[in-house]
Amino acid sequence: MSDQGIYAFLDDDCRVCNSKFAKMLGYDSPEEWFKVNVKGAFPSVFLANKSQQTLVNAYQRAIEKGVGSTIEVTWKKKSGGDVDTTVILVPVAYQGHTFALHFVS
Repeated sequence: MSDQGIYAFLDDDCRVCNSKFAKMLGYDSPEEWFKVNVKGAFPSVFLANKSQQTLVNAYQRAIEKGVGSTIEVTWKKKSGGDVDTTVILVPVAYQGHTFALHFVS
């Protein structure tokens, strides 16, 4: 099992995470985290206001330019609290799609 939370993101309907990431945010399982209806607004559902644009900008650089980054991100927990993390964001191209792999600690 990884010491880091990990999630992969292609779009709101194509996302997956490991147990560590789900638990960081207060979910019992990756499946519970995935079932959260983000309605096209992943950043506003899971990120504190101060981190939304930071992650969106890093994601756009990854997808559009193939550039990875390390950023500080504050996540919203299921319980309503926050958790501060460092995210290493890595773009990955696979079968004609580019998605972002996120390592969270």
